[in-house]
Amino acid sequence: MQNSTTSIGTLINVESLSSLVMTGDVVVLDCRFSLTDTSEGNRLYLQSHIPGAHYAHLDHHLSSPIVPGETGRHPLPDPRAFVHQLRRWGVNQGMNVVVYDNAGGAIAARAWWLCQWVGHNNCFVLDGGFNAWTTAALPVSAEVPAPGQGNVVPREPNLTTVDTTAVTRGNRLLVDARDAPRYRGEQEPIDTKAGHIPGALNLPFASNLDDRGHFLPAEELRKKFATLNPGHTDRVITHYCGSGVTAAHNVLAMLHAGYDATDLYAGSWSEWIVDDSRDISTGDETR
Repeated sequence: MQNSTTSIGTLINVESLSSLVMTGDVVVLDCRFSLTDTSEGNRLYLQSHIPGAHYAHLDHHLSSPIVPGETGRHPLPDPRAFVHQLRRWGVNQGMNVVVYDNAGGAIAARAWWLCQWVGHNNCFVLDGGFNAWTTAALPVSAEVPAPGQGNVVPREPNLTTVDTTAVTRGNRLLVDARDAPRYRGEQEPIDTKAGHIPGALNLPFASNLDDRGHFLPAEELRKKFATLNPGHTDRVITHYCGSGVTAAHNVLAMLHAGYDATDLYAGSWSEWIVDDSRDISTGDETR
């Protein structure tokens, strides 16, 4: 389950999670969510979920309120508030936490990143998500667990974020996790402006997955990220996306592939464009 070069947890398979659920040595978070119907994930959760799982809502639990004209669509929660929420989910210090969704980890990676951000390294994304669990014919439940009384405390961050000012300074290699048409500015179904941050390269988070929604083997991921030339540059790799959610997927994939931890620009594109003075690029960038 652990990354070979760090103590930060990355992925877990359904067999390992099933064993943890049986022993009770885990807190499971269901992160299913839809941007087009923000109540869908909770409805699916109430219908069936991994036994004992709590529901983690992207807007309510994994983000803070939007500040118009200042923040992007999913600002990071206050770290103290997030730790308090982890306690309400029953997370104790050093306890295993497993997060999942039904979108290849696109949303679950945000919960994973937040756990690492507050220093809880025993957090893992379920490879293949809820689909892998049900495909394996493992049990599901509609029972909602009672709030917990965990004792987890914030520690030094395992992963770090940068703000908009830092993005424009220093020797950074920006990596945009959105799909190619949005990155190139050919279409923009969510945000008010199309394009990307000047100089950013495009590496869609979906390219980390196979056709079943499982992460590619670590060796394949390593070859894919090698196209960014991370092992032969002094530039600091910094990931972003539309609102700082799916970019965490690339952070996770790079760690799983054996690379060192990389930065996240949590505000991402939706924060970048709130200031009309910031430049915007379209089309492809030269690698």
